[in-house]
Amino acid sequence: MLSNKVLYATRFPEISFVSRGVKQWGENAYTAEGDLSLHGATHPLTLPVSLRDGHYAGSVNMKQTDFGITPISLFGGNVKVKDVVEISFDIVLQAK
Repeated sequence: MLSNKVLYATRFPEISFVSRGVKQWGENAYTAEGDLSLHGATHPLTLPVSLRDGHYAGSVNMKQTDFGITPISLFGGNVKVKDVVEISFDIVLQAK
């Protein structure tokens, strides 16, 4: 996954999400709109977020090819990773 055929981590060592805004759409339910930068490409992304027990958590599907990543294929194409992958996150805020 870290090789130059997939994430190419030596050339693109950072992944970032910069929020442009958060909207509440239910009790402890939000959407965060922003830009995801990955593999040298930046695209808008809307993340569903829920707050439970002090954790902001959620998941979203994204296409690897949208970011210039070729899904890996092994053993002559007999084992393939789908283009759409799920990104999950769990964030806990801590006071300084």
